[in-house]
Amino acid sequence: MQISINVDCTPDEARRFLGLPDVAPMQEAMMSEVQKRMMENLGAMDPEALLKTWLPLGLEGLEKMQKAFWSQMTAPRAPREGPKPEREKPGPRT
Repeated sequence: MQISINVDCTPDEARRFLGLPDVAPMQEAMMSEVQKRMMENLGAMDPEALLKTWLPLGLEGLEKMQKAFWSQMTAPRAPREGPKPEREKPGPRT
């Protein structure tokens, strides 16, 4: 035996029927607070402030990082120790 029940109601009606609290006012208050904080923090998004945050030493720090990178990339490598492994010669194909 199989029974199916279809309920046609809005989410607000279902919430009230199940006795759940109305969180719409709290959600609106939280969203307005988030929007206010985001608008306050947009002042810190000017390019000069971002560069000071990302590069505290300015361009000198970036140049030092580039020099360190290039010195590591162009440094001569030490030769491998020991004999090189011999490659197997390909045998006849069958």
